Amino acid sequence: MDINIILTVIAFFVILVVLSSLRVVNQVERGIIFRLGRAQKEIRQPGLTVLIPFADRMKKVNIQIVTMPVPTQEGITRDNVSVRVDAVAYFRVKDPMRAAIEVQDYVHAVEQVAQTSLRSIIGKSELDDLLTNREELNRGLALMIDSPALGWGIHIDRVEIKDVQLPETMKRSMSRQAEAERERRARVIVADGELRAAQKLADASGIMSQTPGALQLRLLQTVVEVAAEKNSTLIMPLPVELLRFFDRAAQTAPQSAGRTAGQAGEAQAAEAPPGPGEIEGGDQPSLEQAPAGETPALTEAATREAATRETATPEAATREAAPEPAVREAVVPEPATPESRNAHPSGRSFT
Repeated sequence: MDINIILTVIAFFVILVVLSSLRVVNQVERGIIFRLGRAQKEIRQPGLTVLIPFADRMKKVNIQIVTMPVPTQEGITRDNVSVRVDAVAYFRVKDPMRAAIEVQDYVHAVEQVAQTSLRSIIGKSELDDLLTNREELNRGLALMIDSPALGWGIHIDRVEIKDVQLPETMKRSMSRQAEAERERRARVIVADGELRAAQKLADASGIMSQTPGALQLRLLQTVVEVAAEKNSTLIMPLPVELLRFFDRAAQTAPQSAGRTAGQAGEAQAAEAPPGPGEIEGGDQPSLEQAPAGETPALTEAATREAATRETATPEAATREAAPEPAVREAVVPEPATPESRNAHPSGRSFT
């Protein structure tokens, strides 16, 4: 009886030891065996594996891609703008042996490296890059995290920046800038449309000017469109020939005005008196040619004037332009003689 009990206990103990030495490795895991505290080079693959009782200890490492959110980091960009940025990292274990031996907790280690790398990226980038050039920043951030993680047997698949939080003042400033940019584009589009419309109208006017019938039809079409509206306005179209007459008159008016001004200038030049040097060798007034009614004094004055013009200098011409004062002949009395003193006005002599 005692022997049966002892055998039963021994069998139960053996079964317990055998069961404790069996391990199952899942498909997404790899097993690292530590025998008496030393890691074995053999990595146990998925399936059933047997351990040496009381000597082996197995550590399972998950090789699936791990999604790790990076906590929000606050920093100042290169253009001195304070922002708050958060991201997400995707990584997996590439070398289970290193992940189990080189680092105590590889998930926590990758998280800390991701935070420091994100702050570094914020300080090296400008605000516009954080908002518009995220693809390049994501690649740079992944390289910064992957460099130390490779020594831990970790491979960083990718890192993505999730959100960039701006201060309220910066948001208002950017909204005003975006509104101004949209207004500028709208004005450019409107101006371009007006330019094209003006070009088309110019082409149409050129074609209509070459075909008078088309212009008349266009005028009648406009009259019909206006008459179709319910209003009390009466429109009387002018003939196209009358409009062309006014156009030709407006074009010829400046030319006729220029010719009239030229003729008036020639007439004034013809009526102007000759200059000091213009009379050379011409006919001069003489005493024989003077009219009968003129006095000898006037004839002599004309003769002197002609002689002066022939030898005139600029100073003489200036003096000639000024009016000459009237010259009166002074009667100088003759000196008295003894006969004249004794003479009587009646002709008698008192001597």
